[in-house]
Amino acid sequence: MYDDILFPTDGSDAAESALTVAIAAADADDATLHVLYVADTNQPSLANVRGQVTDVLEGEGRDIVEEAAARARNAGVETVDEVVQGGPSRTICDYVDERGIDLVVMGTRGNRDIERIILGSATERVVRNSAAPVLVVPPESDREYPPGSVLVGTDGSEGSEAAVDEGLAVAEAAGATLHLVSVLESNVLGIDIGDSQISEARERREVEVFAPVGERADDRGVAVETAVEEGDVVDRLNEYVATNDIDLVVVGTHGRTGIDKRILGSVTENLMRSASVPVLSVRASEE
Repeated sequence: MYDDILFPTDGSDAAESALTVAIAAADADDATLHVLYVADTNQPSLANVRGQVTDVLEGEGRDIVEEAAARARNAGVETVDEVVQGGPSRTICDYVDERGIDLVVMGTRGNRDIERIILGSATERVVRNSAAPVLVVPPESDREYPPGSVLVGTDGSEGSEAAVDEGLAVAEAAGATLHLVSVLESNVLGIDIGDSQISEARERREVEVFAPVGERADDRGVAVETAVEEGDVVDRLNEYVATNDIDLVVVGTHGRTGIDKRILGSVTENLMRSASVPVLSVRASEE
């Protein structure tokens, strides 16, 4: 499914957790794993060592990528490693474009790390701007890759359609069950909405959202389970993950321009901060 997978790393514990998933994904798809360290030009990295000016960050980066690449090669994965200078998020996105990367795998320090309370600026920006899907792996995740169960949060919008396409492809490649979950948001339904209107909304999701995907899944031999939930999107999806032993969550984002701040901020990013399993974000087409 994926031919070239990018693993940007800073050598942190969070990156180590993501590396395990990146190696497994590359091994499953017989893909090339690109290990990248960005020596941040926004940070002071020059030091005088024995009379010579040495780029400390580049030196540290070389050690980090060589160690990560060695782990991948020992697992039988073809690997490319590189250390480059630049701003982290822009450099990562440029690398994606220039090398034709199909998937980016990154770590996050989670919601308990005060210093990285919003994922970390590099991860957040890559999720928003990468042309390739971005798989964010929480440090506490114990899920293996390939996944046995894939959840796609969908409401029929452009962003969720992209997530459905990616989730269906992942489920087919992994032989996994595809869980389609659509959440009727409390703030959208309103407090005075009647039972009949809720039933109508549920039926519309079943007919307009689930049925077409179910037909495509049948054609590809993918088992599908569906559910319509009510309430806060992030809370309901996280509850579904826990209740149904989900291994991977797939969600959609909008394009590089005209990003819907409400959707990206309150769903995708909040889900990435709070989910106990890896979350794969897929950018909607700009066409």
